[in-house]
Amino acid sequence: MKLKNKVALITGATSGMGQGIAKLFAKEGASVVVSGRNQERGHQTAADIKKDGGEAVFIAADVSNLDDVAQLVQKAVEEYGQIDVLVPNAGILGLGSATEVSLETWHQAVGTNLNGVFYLCRFAIPEMIKASGGVIVINASIAGFKAFPNHAAYCASKGALIPLTKNLALDYADHNIRVNCLCPGPVDTPLIWDSAKAFENPETVVQEVGQNTPMRRLGTPADVAKAALFLACDDSSWITGIALTIDGGAMTGK
Repeated sequence: MKLKNKVALITGATSGMGQGIAKLFAKEGASVVVSGRNQERGHQTAADIKKDGGEAVFIAADVSNLDDVAQLVQKAVEEYGQIDVLVPNAGILGLGSATEVSLETWHQAVGTNLNGVFYLCRFAIPEMIKASGGVIVINASIAGFKAFPNHAAYCASKGALIPLTKNLALDYADHNIRVNCLCPGPVDTPLIWDSAKAFENPETVVQEVGQNTPMRRLGTPADVAKAALFLACDDSSWITGIALTIDGGAMTGK
């Protein structure tokens, strides 16, 4: 088991990529703190992990809320004693061009996608230092490298995570803390279907997106979870500060 005796805190873990990461980490021996806003899905995810022989607990939190994040980290430490792996995964879209997106939507996207990651690192890193080290795997996006129509808030907030990752990696390497980020492309989760609403024909768009990747398919939560596991475990012990693209070759195309 690659994460035996480790404690992993994963946000946005009640569905999609975060849920896939939580379930795989548990299978690899980690005690998993499942976090998100939807309590029903959160408790179900933790129950599913336990049913499969893993260890998990659900702690509700809105990562855009500073107090929520402080309490989340505190409760995680109270539950399992420490935090070895942090996966800031929660994210929202915030559709609209710069002149059309509402200020409320802009702030919600930045609050969740960027501020939420900052808050998690601010409170979890001191706990990792106490434990003599740890790993942070931030879930960014290929939207950090390229633009998409009517995704101004999403692209801006995800793009900021890449230099933040590098800065965290530099600042905390001496504390034996590695920090990397994932940059998924089109993954078959509820988020991609919400993203497609920016277009006139969402169902056709999603199908075409998968077919237009060099590997001719959408990614799955399992694809992303396996990459997250690689960055979270000792297989990547000399890797820090990178942005790992997982996109079926989408960034190599047009």
